[in-house]
Amino acid sequence: MHPLQTLWDDVRELSLGTTAEISRLPSPPSPLNFLRDFVSANKPCLISSALRHWPALSNWSDDSYLIRSLSSHPSDDPSLVSLHLTPNGRADALAPHPTDCGSDSLCFASAHVERVPIGEALEMIGRSGEGFVAYAQQQNDCLRSEYSELAADCEEDIPWATEALGGCLPEAVNLWIGNQFSETSFHKDHYENLYAVVSGEKHFVLLPPTDVHRMYIRSYPAAHYSYSKEDRKFTLELDEPARDVPWCSVNPHPSLEVKDSEVSQFPMYFKGPKPFEVTVKAGEILYLPSMWFHHVRQSPDSQGRTIAINYWYDMQFDIKYAYFSFLQSMRFVSMHNSKSQNQAPADEAGSNLKDYLHINGSIPNLIESFEESEDF
Repeated sequence: MHPLQTLWDDVRELSLGTTAEISRLPSPPSPLNFLRDFVSANKPCLISSALRHWPALSNWSDDSYLIRSLSSHPSDDPSLVSLHLTPNGRADALAPHPTDCGSDSLCFASAHVERVPIGEALEMIGRSGEGFVAYAQQQNDCLRSEYSELAADCEEDIPWATEALGGCLPEAVNLWIGNQFSETSFHKDHYENLYAVVSGEKHFVLLPPTDVHRMYIRSYPAAHYSYSKEDRKFTLELDEPARDVPWCSVNPHPSLEVKDSEVSQFPMYFKGPKPFEVTVKAGEILYLPSMWFHHVRQSPDSQGRTIAINYWYDMQFDIKYAYFSFLQSMRFVSMHNSKSQNQAPADEAGSNLKDYLHINGSIPNLIESFEESEDF
């Protein structure tokens, strides 16, 4: 068995569990239990009955309440929120290259972003699927800025998590309003993430940091969508100045038309251990540990929307981070006779580790086994 396969199996048998389910807690844990059982173990969990006291669960289903609350926004642009527009609901995701017509040429595409009144944002989200998909979100602490008038309907932090994570308040608190047309591609964050669903459901596919090579992280040229309301058309343009973005290549839900091709291109993902999956319902919180890879889809409530808040707490850059960085930098070479499957260092960091690691013989021998294995 290849050393990577052994690692993937060991981390599940020793810590995470061998099924596709994560731990479920019937109520919020004590700070000590949360720190000991989940944060220190870098292990996700789902917490039920966590938001019953939040007015947001009842108030935010009323459009008139949202519009009225934000009408007295103290900023220079009252009631304006960031609305992300894409042709297919996939922002910060891979898309066909706008100028290179090769069949496998891709770029990293960001959404077109407009600042609009909340009423217009809600209306456009409701019309998603009519040539565009709208998603109200901005990963810049937007609950405490764009939506500050709504902040009283939820908590400024998650108290038991704040205490467990050292007493510091979240670095950012973000609000997400969308529907079933929006999805988030595989990625990881350097934050401890408490993800609270207010309405609808969020469907997560999760992989631990140890599985980084299964993500086939590669560099893609950055691009962005522009949207014209007049002709209702999107254009995709490369960023200027040009830059590359390292991004996960795997789509865990390929269509039937391309599934065989995806499995062939990314065998470590599709033929490795089954990913963890969890659905987060209204009133529940998902603890998503730092550096875990996650893909997200969503289902709307009876109003046709999904609303969530996530709390980003600073992670500890400790020995776990050092281990992950080391693993990530290792070059893994697939031997499945396809050049496209050759796995560069997972963070595109550079040359083969054998070129610059000169410590005891065990490390070079381990790296050599990565390069010579024919298991994939």
